[in-house]
Amino acid sequence: MADEVKKGLEGVVVAESALSHINGDEGKLIYRGYTIEDLARGASYEEVLYLLWHGELPTRDELDAFSDEMSEAREVDDGVMETVRELAESDSEPMGALRTAVSMLATYDPDDAESDPADREANLRKGRRITAKVPTILAAFTRIRNGDEPVEPRTDLGHAANFLYMLNDEEPDDVLADVFDQALVLHADHGLNASTFSAMVTASTLADLHSAVTSAIGTLSGSLHGGANANVMRMLKEVDDSDRDATEWIDNALDEGRRVAGFGHRVYNVKDPRAKILSEQSEELGEAAGDTKWYEMSVAIEDYMKEEKGLAPNVDFYSASTYYQMGIPIDIYTPIFALSRVGGWIAHVLEQYDDNRLIRPRAKYTGDKDLEFVPIDER
Repeated sequence: MADEVKKGLEGVVVAESALSHINGDEGKLIYRGYTIEDLARGASYEEVLYLLWHGELPTRDELDAFSDEMSEAREVDDGVMETVRELAESDSEPMGALRTAVSMLATYDPDDAESDPADREANLRKGRRITAKVPTILAAFTRIRNGDEPVEPRTDLGHAANFLYMLNDEEPDDVLADVFDQALVLHADHGLNASTFSAMVTASTLADLHSAVTSAIGTLSGSLHGGANANVMRMLKEVDDSDRDATEWIDNALDEGRRVAGFGHRVYNVKDPRAKILSEQSEELGEAAGDTKWYEMSVAIEDYMKEEKGLAPNVDFYSASTYYQMGIPIDIYTPIFALSRVGGWIAHVLEQYDDNRLIRPRAKYTGDKDLEFVPIDER
């Protein structure tokens, strides 16, 4: 029916994409034909970026050149860093600070003022710069608000390891670097989620890449999209502080009408395949630290929710304890989501530019009709 309304565009196909595919009934996710399991366990985040942006996995020489270009773009201009400092010292919310800083990057980008918004080569250069600078911005913001000075990025570390180094002023060991790299791969793309779609809408007007990414960050900041893993960790800490059995705590929370964070998904009807991999990471980190309580608590809650409610965990459920065991502050979990997903946003924007049509849906009008206008002095 022409006038049928699909709230939230649920089930509406609005674009063709060769980037990622989700089979919600079977719990499968692929990026350009490769399973998420193979990519997470066998490819670096830089390899996945290259795959998403260029359509194929890189050769060794191609990856080395791409990684060099990324690492050389990590430094952030002084004007942007001054604003980051002001935002951190004024106790700004992390996602708001990241949105502001990324928008400012456009002013300093050598391609931004001169290039056609849809110039693919220029956008690839912009994309590398944006993706490389987001970790520098986030790490600097986090350190400054804690009273520490920013740590300069290094060019000899991978994308994941360099962020952890800038965040903690300490080079991460191989386990931490590998786990974080896998987490970035798992979050790199996921179809037409809300933030990706908002980036595409912005790009469809032929606005520039920085505007599209800024739109996406603003969309991701909403609690219904990007904040679930932070809410999961706050819930796990609440369970731990209660000194009660995890399943008992969850049962009482459900009786009180509370929502259990990290369960259910708009697309998946079974366990999110990314959650399976992250659960392994959570267990691995707990064993390395000699304390698996967060993993065990999460498994107990997962089993209970599956048995009692028929719900399976999504990617946020196990990313929470994974990040927490890495010492990452809870309130930057969503910015870290952006740190990874920016690669997918850029890939979808490139697709949008390549075959652009202004995204302009319609709404079904439900208001009054045929009202008689009354001049203001007679109302």
